[in-house]
Amino acid sequence: MHNGVSVTQFIIEEQRRLPGATGDFTSLLNDVVSACKVISNLVNKGSLIGVLGTADTENVQGETQKKLDIITNEVFIKSNEWAGHLAAMASEEEDDIYPIPAQYPKGKYLMSFDPLDGSSNIDVNISVGTIFSITKCPEGIDNPTKEDFLIPGTEQVCAGYALYGPSTMLVLTTGNGVNGFTLDRDIGEFILTHPNMTIPADTREFAINASNQRFWEAPVQRYVDECLQGKEGPRGDNFNMRWVASMVAEVHRILTRGGIFMYPKDNKDPSKAGKLRLMYEANPMSMIVEQAGGISHTGYERIMEMQPNDIHQRVPVILGSKNEVEIVVGYHKD
Repeated sequence: MHNGVSVTQFIIEEQRRLPGATGDFTSLLNDVVSACKVISNLVNKGSLIGVLGTADTENVQGETQKKLDIITNEVFIKSNEWAGHLAAMASEEEDDIYPIPAQYPKGKYLMSFDPLDGSSNIDVNISVGTIFSITKCPEGIDNPTKEDFLIPGTEQVCAGYALYGPSTMLVLTTGNGVNGFTLDRDIGEFILTHPNMTIPADTREFAINASNQRFWEAPVQRYVDECLQGKEGPRGDNFNMRWVASMVAEVHRILTRGGIFMYPKDNKDPSKAGKLRLMYEANPMSMIVEQAGGISHTGYERIMEMQPNDIHQRVPVILGSKNEVEIVVGYHKD
């Protein structure tokens, strides 16, 4: 027997604080939790069950798909389509939205998700994750369209991610702080291990893909250059650089010990405003970061206030410890 609070108990207790709550949202989150457990098991077994390697296909963004990209996408859809809590889903791996099949009841929520963030790390056994965002379906809409998903991130009712690392963790916010749960495989439950996660306002650690340095805009060039000058430079302190190439892993590190993560706008491909997807990555991570006391920005505007124009829209992302993000944003304003 464990003495900790399970994620199911935690969600139900949160529900009890809301007058008029029906339990639909609680049941939906339980389905998400179940999907993450299945994906954790698949990732954990890897080569033992033949799920590593490329699938020799591309997603809508033109990125080569791994076998696990396709498998985990199917897991997430099948776990959440049947229970009657969702009206439709949008996935990074699907060209269009996924309407709930006619044989199932439809609910009042919409969900956007990246089933396996950082999948380029799969074959080398480095941490990957799942990111999800939940919004309400507009009143009176039984058959939502792509346009019904295109609302600012401030309208999210829940955001979270699962991190498949040395231990599997689920990090969740419903707009009342951020809490982390660790999967106890012996009992098959996520247990509350990181209550009220907060991001320190100050940091001496930054994460960026330095191979793109020659393409960065001047504000980011300036910030990174000052960090690299260390104690002898204008910042007067030594900084460390990190890069995992998995947004879930990067954000989780920031949540646990602070830092700043940047995938900024650059001129590597002028046709793309940024690298990361607004709906599946930037918005949910922004909600988590802001709820933990951090800031999430493009350098030009707050990410969660952006009006989406497409479910696969890309945006620049600068997020993490409040004081460092403010410095980068200030350089953009200059």
